[in-house]
Amino acid sequence: MRVKICGITTVEQGSAIATLGATALGFICVPESPRYISPAQIGSITAALPPPYPDCIGVFANASLPTIQATVARAHLTAVQLHGQESPAFCQAVRAALSQVELIKALRVRSAADLASAQTYEPYVDTLLLDAYHPTQLGGTGQTLDWEKLTQFRPARPWFLAGGLSPENVLSAIAQLSPAGIDLSSSVERSPGDKDLAKVAQLFEQLHQYE
Repeated sequence: MRVKICGITTVEQGSAIATLGATALGFICVPESPRYISPAQIGSITAALPPPYPDCIGVFANASLPTIQATVARAHLTAVQLHGQESPAFCQAVRAALSQVELIKALRVRSAADLASAQTYEPYVDTLLLDAYHPTQLGGTGQTLDWEKLTQFRPARPWFLAGGLSPENVLSAIAQLSPAGIDLSSSVERSPGDKDLAKVAQLFEQLHQYE
């Protein structure tokens, strides 16, 4: 199972979290976010990561295609996560322009219609991500999805579960939903962008019990 820790902001924490076992690191490329870091800063982190190298995922929200392309190149990203109101047509354009990069579409779920919309994206993306809906924040809110609503979610693409996951509840979530991956941010932080390595270690201790 893939384990993504999102909102990485420093070289030291990125390397430490990769060493603890994260298979993917998320970098916030949304300037309005308290976890935002520049493409140059991301590049410094990705260049210092130890093997085996985790996936390096840039998280964008309603960014232009040229901005995404430039960031991927400068930051040495291996994946792009679209976390805004991007259309299936925009996803198709990103896929055509960045064919060697994994494309992830995040869906902020508050109704059955949001889940149903996954089908319209499946032809154009590699992976889906389900996050909790918040009226003013795109992610990292700590709000938990209603897992009961997701028990019948069987998309044609692998998917990450996000939204309120923590070391305390992650095993319950996995047992109930069997996602291909999990995505954590605020529950393993001291403050936005400052990861608590003890909590990250606790997460992997729980996951090792599950395995």
